[in-house]
Amino acid sequence: MPEGPEIRRAADRLAAAVAGQVLVRADFAFPVLKRFERTLPGSRILSITPRGKALLTAFDNGWTLYTHNQLYGVWRVAAPGERPATSRRLRVALETRRASILLYSASDVELWRSDAIEAHPFLQRLGPDVLDPSLEAASVAARLEAPAFRGRALGALLLDQRFLAGMGNYLRAEVLFDAGLHPALRPRDLDDAQTARLAEALLAIPRRSYATRGIEPTRGMRADYLAREGEAFRFRVFQREGEPCERCGTPIARIASQSRPLFLCPRCQPRRW
Repeated sequence: MPEGPEIRRAADRLAAAVAGQVLVRADFAFPVLKRFERTLPGSRILSITPRGKALLTAFDNGWTLYTHNQLYGVWRVAAPGERPATSRRLRVALETRRASILLYSASDVELWRSDAIEAHPFLQRLGPDVLDPSLEAASVAARLEAPAFRGRALGALLLDQRFLAGMGNYLRAEVLFDAGLHPALRPRDLDDAQTARLAEALLAIPRRSYATRGIEPTRGMRADYLAREGEAFRFRVFQREGEPCERCGTPIARIASQSRPLFLCPRCQPRRW
């Protein structure tokens, strides 16, 4: 499943293609949404913004499209009227005079009144977004100490969107390695220094992934980001089973956590001290 950085980059790409433009055509695969094929054209696309792993496309006629890619959904940008050859099923097509944005394979697609969208059950369950620039490490540390979260194993907690939205499996592995913590530990097991280190990593790793992963470090704001942060995002443990840890040389291990693979260094991330 795409994680927060990938969803935000998709939102950036879609917004660059159609935001601010008037919709000339809308197609929906789901019968319950067919009526919007008549009512949405003529409205202007105001914004396309991520919320955790969901996208919200707001129109100036008071409606907002909620979509969640889940495991298989993918957005594409195409020329007006173009439908690229693919075996995927087209679920949503939004077309302006300049571009089309096309959602394939997703099943979680809804239209809500914009003034009611915050009542959507998924959005109500979300914690703060790790890519929200206003979120600070002190707030994350406070959440780690909250009664709802402090007794839960980190391997499970870091996948819970109610704790922090936008986290996922590769981010979980990289954050825990950066903080030097085993996934079986709980926030209440950590001392103040470990809590602070984890809170910092929970913001720095996703933000570095968003800014630099797969991007040549010579373009625009991402080059500026590299100049400030000094390092592009790369996998240090995720999917590196058997390779030497860059810190100590111990082979990276793969374990199961929440029915998903999790990669760690057994020496750098001990279960107990």
